[in-house]
Amino acid sequence: MPEVSTWQLAAGAAVAGLALAAGAVAAAGPWDSGQRKAEKEWAAARNPVGGAHHGTPVRQDPAPAPSAPGVLAALGAPSNATAKAAKAGTADLAHVLAPLLGAPGLGTVRTACVIDLATGKQLYGQGVFDPMTPASTIKIATSVAALSALGPDHRIPTTVLASKDAGQLTLVGGGDPSLDSAGLRTLADRTARALRERGVVSVRLAYDTSLYKGPLRHPIGRNPNLAPVSALMVGEGRSDEKSTGPVDRSRDPAGDAARDFERLLKERGIATSAAPVPGRPAAGSAPLAKWLSVPLSALVERALTNSDNDIAEALARQTAVATGEEPSFEGGGRAVTGQLAKLKLPLAGARIADGSGLNRDDRLTAGLLTALLARAADPAHPELRPVLTGLPVAGFSGTMESRYSSNSPGTGLVRAKTGTLTGVNTLAGTVVAPDGRLLAFAFMAANTPSKEVAQPALDRLADALAS
Repeated sequence: MPEVSTWQLAAGAAVAGLALAAGAVAAAGPWDSGQRKAEKEWAAARNPVGGAHHGTPVRQDPAPAPSAPGVLAALGAPSNATAKAAKAGTADLAHVLAPLLGAPGLGTVRTACVIDLATGKQLYGQGVFDPMTPASTIKIATSVAALSALGPDHRIPTTVLASKDAGQLTLVGGGDPSLDSAGLRTLADRTARALRERGVVSVRLAYDTSLYKGPLRHPIGRNPNLAPVSALMVGEGRSDEKSTGPVDRSRDPAGDAARDFERLLKERGIATSAAPVPGRPAAGSAPLAKWLSVPLSALVERALTNSDNDIAEALARQTAVATGEEPSFEGGGRAVTGQLAKLKLPLAGARIADGSGLNRDDRLTAGLLTALLARAADPAHPELRPVLTGLPVAGFSGTMESRYSSNSPGTGLVRAKTGTLTGVNTLAGTVVAPDGRLLAFAFMAANTPSKEVAQPALDRLADALAS
């Protein structure tokens, strides 16, 4: 188990506890904005005046979440409090978790790992390094690899290249899964403006998706949870890009994007001599206009919070591009595995067959999942922090929004990535314990009878860590 420094009691509690006040999360919209708002409010409350004397201040501390009475107090706890609590609580934790892990709703195969992120000590384990199908919890691994390879500030380009006479344009996909209609309109604005400056009013249009290799379709085949994995698409190939969850996807997302771009050019006074066709840029072509994705940190947060399969597969391919592997399903798996190996994570038995977890050939262990979370919390790897800030918040955001009631012990304190396939249910994340410790956990179950009974059983395990 990787060692984790004692910084994580304070920093981890701030990440996982302070941001979770109900008002901040509910009012702020996207969770990362709520987190930053809550952190600022807490900092202001702790320092109500500057260096000059202004009399006795009236404190304006933000109200704590009802289920989190001990989080802030733990920040000022004696330095040896964590070690004492861990020593006293390990046996009790096993006594509590073992019966819960034996619930019939968790099927016939169950594994678990719980670690203290302040010390790196394993507090509970069952089959810690037994490989299991992870379902969507594999997105934690995909995200760690992408951030490690590219950095949180990386942006993915979509580029328009023009031939020397600007008569031939090529829309080149860079693999941006966040490209939407607004972004495509901006790219069309920039392109039309640059063409008018050259006196060009008619062009031929091609589109280039050659960055990605291999099959476009996931091995599961056509599926409403994932579009064909193309280097060029708009709105994830959805007929309504504002939709969420499973929905019919375009059979030709790149062609649709190119045709939309052609229409936008015409609306801006640039005619096309023929319908757009697949092709590579003409010899001597140079960039004419560019659109950049949101930062990789934001893509990771979206992928984890919403369990976005399209973003996850793009992250795997972007990792492959960055590391020299083939940007395909297989190459992405090799690239992610290679990055995790560089981080010295326990990969025995692991197999990464895709970036999203839709492939049942994927294999991770509960020990690897908790080690990934420990690396994301490691001060030596600040580039990995979006993995923690992207985890859905129990009772508040993403795939955890509806899984905890207002009176559940874990509401606001559990942050976890969910995983669901037929017969497979997993949960991995962090939780603030009653004594203020930040714990990482992974619970994995196979041959489960249904998600309706498996998910509550997993949630009770995480609840137990918070109560």
